Amino acid sequence: MGSIERTNHPEVVTFGETMALLLPDGSKGLEYAGRLEQSFGGAESNVAIGLARLGHRVGWFGRLGDDPLGRRILKQIRGEGVDVSRAVLAGDAPTGLILREAVMGRSSVYYYRRGSAASRMTPQHLDEAYLASARLLHITGITPALSDSCRETVLEAVAIAKRSGVKVCFDPNLRLKLWSVEEARRVLLPIAEQADYFLPGLDELKLLYETDEFDRIVERLGQLQAVSVIKGGDNETYVLENGQLTAVPYFEAKHVVDTVGAGDGFCAGFLAGVLRDLPAPEAVRLGNLIGSMVIQVEGDWEGIPTWEQAEAILNNVAHIER
Repeated sequence: MGSIERTNHPEVVTFGETMALLLPDGSKGLEYAGRLEQSFGGAESNVAIGLARLGHRVGWFGRLGDDPLGRRILKQIRGEGVDVSRAVLAGDAPTGLILREAVMGRSSVYYYRRGSAASRMTPQHLDEAYLASARLLHITGITPALSDSCRETVLEAVAIAKRSGVKVCFDPNLRLKLWSVEEARRVLLPIAEQADYFLPGLDELKLLYETDEFDRIVERLGQLQAVSVIKGGDNETYVLENGQLTAVPYFEAKHVVDTVGAGDGFCAGFLAGVLRDLPAPEAVRLGNLIGSMVIQVEGDWEGIPTWEQAEAILNNVAHIER
């Protein structure tokens, strides 16, 4: 593997909303469950935790409510080795909440995030020097969907990165419960044009580009400056770089438990590969591996492996049980 540059600054900075997560203990679903388990989840903090476990310096920030849920989340993210020095516990609004259930194989998500502390983020909450010190800025399309001020914050963060020579990684993470696809197109496609790494899913691209034709999708992606990664192909992920399309096979997941967080795990693995100066297809291969490991454990981020665990699989190291 390539060498990792060592400085006191985070290699990757990311930001967004992380919410408290409640899910039933068992298979009854929310309506009939007697007990709920507590955790947390957020696309950006999931990626941050993944990168930290994979051995990288990463910073995450956002606005959490100064309430028990927000304080718990902040302590847990910090405990995973993520720099949260720019995160804020705000007294003006609560921490967002997400409820999730899986009943008879069908997963459903319910958001309680309107008016949350995170939705009140503004460009004034950005630390320009902190962003400029990183190698990579990772953003998602969830944050600009939360509010007009969040949208302005994302655009300003991208502007800071571009003028500071910081690479921008963009996962559109299209959430149609937050906005319409028409509104998403108007916001997300211009951001993709500024990205250095663009990580959409194939289904997202079909909606954003208004076509089911794969060749047409690849043609549109080829107009971007970014290295584009198409997730969710038929047993393979595609990477488009300098006009060349490469298919990278999935790793087999022998026991699928929870598919939530697979994309964030992929992103963490891919960015770890980028930071280690791997060629794009090899970075995608690492992303595929991390994604396959995440879905074999329940939870948004709990199944993300350490670098040693991932490397053992890459090198076919046998597991010694006892």
